[in-house]
Amino acid sequence: MAGGGAACAEEHRHPHRHGVRAGVRLHPRLRGGDRDGVQLARHGQADHREHHRARPAGDGRLPHPRRAALRGDQPRGGTDLWLPGPARAAEERRVSGAIAEGWREYRRSPVAVVALLVVLAIVALALLAPWIAPQDPYDQAGLDLFDARLPPGEVGSGGYVHWLGTDNAGRDLLSAILYGLRLSLMISVSAGTVALVLGTAIGLSAAYYGGWFGALAMRVVDLQLSLPAILLALVLVAMLGQGVPQLMAALVAAQYAYFARTAYGAASAERRKDYIEAALSTPLSGRRVLLRHLLPNTLPPLIVVVTVQIATAISLEATLSFLGLGLPITRPSLGLLISNGFQFLLSGRYWISVYPGITLMVTVLAINLVGDQLRQVLNPKHRR
Repeated sequence: MAGGGAACAEEHRHPHRHGVRAGVRLHPRLRGGDRDGVQLARHGQADHREHHRARPAGDGRLPHPRRAALRGDQPRGGTDLWLPGPARAAEERRVSGAIAEGWREYRRSPVAVVALLVVLAIVALALLAPWIAPQDPYDQAGLDLFDARLPPGEVGSGGYVHWLGTDNAGRDLLSAILYGLRLSLMISVSAGTVALVLGTAIGLSAAYYGGWFGALAMRVVDLQLSLPAILLALVLVAMLGQGVPQLMAALVAAQYAYFARTAYGAASAERRKDYIEAALSTPLSGRRVLLRHLLPNTLPPLIVVVTVQIATAISLEATLSFLGLGLPITRPSLGLLISNGFQFLLSGRYWISVYPGITLMVTVLAINLVGDQLRQVLNPKHRR
């Protein structure tokens, strides 16, 4: 044992005497330059300074022992954890299987399936409104006041049948509903998306960094959640004025707190788990830990919240427009259409308000039913 240690130390001290084989015959820990291995090699009379000069070219020093195994399998030019081909394929199969299982669970509720079909049909009608609507209700030059308040099924001056009648401005009600539905969905989905991104960023940052920043951010969120969303939206719209950008800003400000609180709760639970601590001990940056570990595990509750909040945004927009604080009268949405015909309900011209009201009710109800079933699917604790 002593002779073998002396021979190894001799090769380590004079690598040029042994040619290229010198670096190969050294122990792997010595060739890698690990400090603990060098300390052990001192028993064989090896000098660690000569060892660092003797290691082969291109053989870098090993990093911290906890990081060595992670860096060895990473692709060049990055520090992310890398999955080999079989592991990546297994992960893709796992995700595909989870999606298929979620769809099977969702289909167990016939009501939820019908609600999903209704939502898809409503979205399709809204997107195709410019091509399937008989009239452009936003074109003021094409309106005829002689066609005002025509009952359903009457033929107007334009030569086509108004299947749902007309409103008090002579608009074809079917066209006005399709365009109003398109506008309401555009505003609600856009505002919900911005609120989702903003609220998720605040919630994840507060959960990850904690400290005074997390406490302050969550106190502001809790303060906003204590106020009714409609009250906050009313104040903001009254301050900002009418228009699509102003209405979207009011909806974002009224809704982002729900996403922030949901993301904070889910991320705080994940932040205390062992795999997050393991990820923090790797060379991954804090931003990558947020995006690759915390964010994916907060998506299931956020998906449920975003469906509910889109329905809430549609209701808020309709309420503001009904009160005259939403969109201008030249671009009526569902809420403004209901408001325009409200005064004619007692005179027998029910269609002006009833048909837009039914459309609004069906849209909000269908989206809420889809969100309720998604909660059952994404959270097994809520399954019946």
